[in-house]
Amino acid sequence: QVQLVESGGGSVPPGGSLTLSCAATGGTFTLLDMGWYRQTPGNRREMVATINTDGRTRYSGAAQGRFTLSRDNAKKMTFLHMTNLQPEDTAVYFCNGGDGFTITTYWGQGTQVNVSV
Repeated sequence: QVQLVESGGGSVPPGGSLTLSCAATGGTFTLLDMGWYRQTPGNRREMVATINTDGRTRYSGAAQGRFTLSRDNAKKMTFLHMTNLQPEDTAVYFCNGGDGFTITTYWGQGTQVNVSV
């Protein structure tokens, strides 16, 4: 059973930066496609960025050019480095892992990011 734990959320002013971390325990990390999603009250969870087992990344339009997702397989972690944050980036950010072999999706508990003056 894979467990995902996020960290690194917090409050920053517009234009600020944050790096979110996701640590995985259990399972085989190198078999997991990983990603970050975010959700605001009353809205659906939306994809921010994903990175597959080969290290290829994909970003939402809002994240492209500002966010960078990486993974460290040895540490079983992913890192979402976010720059030039804006108030519309305020959300709960969730770490996601997908096992293509067992067709199982894992979620962390989420970490809050607040961007305000």
